[in-house]
Amino acid sequence: MKHSLRSAVIGISTLVLLASNSYAYGHGTDHSHDAPSALDAALAAQSDDHKARYGARHPKETLEFFEVKAGDTVVEALPGGGWYTKILLPFLGEEGTLIGVDYEQSMWQHFGGFATEEFIEKKKAWTTTWPAGTADWGIEHSAPVSAVKFGAIPEALNGTADKVLLIRALHNVARFESKGGYLTTALNNSFSMLKPGGILGVVQHEAREDRSDEWAGGNAGYLKQSFIVEAATKAGFELVESSDINNNELDQAQSGDIVWRLPAGLATSKEDPELAAQMNAIGESNRMTLKFRKPE
Repeated sequence: MKHSLRSAVIGISTLVLLASNSYAYGHGTDHSHDAPSALDAALAAQSDDHKARYGARHPKETLEFFEVKAGDTVVEALPGGGWYTKILLPFLGEEGTLIGVDYEQSMWQHFGGFATEEFIEKKKAWTTTWPAGTADWGIEHSAPVSAVKFGAIPEALNGTADKVLLIRALHNVARFESKGGYLTTALNNSFSMLKPGGILGVVQHEAREDRSDEWAGGNAGYLKQSFIVEAATKAGFELVESSDINNNELDQAQSGDIVWRLPAGLATSKEDPELAAQMNAIGESNRMTLKFRKPE
């Protein structure tokens, strides 16, 4: 009788303990929905001016579509003033790596205008000056930063990147392709730097497929999706998926239009408030978002 009673008590106690542990696991200790993700935290930490463009650039959705994760090694083409870089550095974190990549040095001579001899000379030091400049942003727990140039990628980088991001970075290499094979080099270098299975993410001002090829060759900032898919496929990539994340149906650019007429540049309406209002009503450009993969 005593043995049966003790067994019953032990059994009830065990059930109570299991039930309480189950409740704690299901309710008391699950904080997965409480703490922001590394990406959410990086986005929340940006300035108000930075956040003002989230509605047009959709950084959260774009980076998630490209499968970028904390700890990744990411190559970012043409980081410029760092709009995406300032998000990527805290997102990737100290276990990640950010490698900025600029145009081939020889390409700058084809721009004319702003690309003076002094400008081009300064560009020679970009792989040193740009990483140094990122330190001035004061980002805590930042991914380490380095920089390279298309056409001069160190062999040691081949097969090391998880992601290569070409965000609004292809129109100029396309427009100067005939002068030095710059688009071909950029895509081939991107392919080489990626690990097998690595992802190439492209965001690019998109020309409608029924527009003229001459106008949609990069000089106006726009390229056709079919053109990019063909070029990337030729470099060895496989198209995984496209997204309408960054589409803007209000931007119906055609021959004679340049992408820089739109915000934030408003290049054609600085002295014309009425035209500027029309451009602001359109918003930022219509952009394709393409995910390619380097075969395993």
